[in-house]
Amino acid sequence: MAREPVYFPLSLDSLRSLGGWAADCAERALPVYEKDANSDSRPRDAIEGIRMFAAGGRRTARLRSLSLAAFSAARGAENPAAAAAASAAGLAASSAYTHPLADVQQTKHIVGPAAYAALALELSQGGDHAVGVKEVIWAIEHVPPEVREILLQMPAREMGKTRLENLMYRVDAGIRG
Repeated sequence: MAREPVYFPLSLDSLRSLGGWAADCAERALPVYEKDANSDSRPRDAIEGIRMFAAGGRRTARLRSLSLAAFSAARGAENPAAAAAASAAGLAASSAYTHPLADVQQTKHIVGPAAYAALALELSQGGDHAVGVKEVIWAIEHVPPEVREILLQMPAREMGKTRLENLMYRVDAGIRG
């Protein structure tokens, strides 16, 4: 028997807080992408779009398009660190579309920008896990209370098989703790 979905209240102000924090996280890794991508501004455009939303702008189809464009930039990147940085930007922009659904998959909208940024910085430094851990700690220390409240409405992530899954778990656990 399938479980009924569980929804919770989620305000636009909470999504704006999430978007601002997600942009802060993703922007820390943006130089990794821009060093590799010459004049491709899609990830930066996505971060600027979510910042506009976080500052009180409307949640429009343009923001969704900016997110998809950043993901496209990630798919086109040959350097895995650059791809992770572009993915962080795409997830930051898509954080405005987090569903108020108590589902572990929705947590990626919350912890994804920080985890992808940590992975990008880690990979840009030769895979040094200490770099990623340091970035995760930064993200946890800067998380707004509204973002923590959203995450607490959802199931906790578990350790995974990949480095990215484990970084997402660390961000999730750290915010909850």
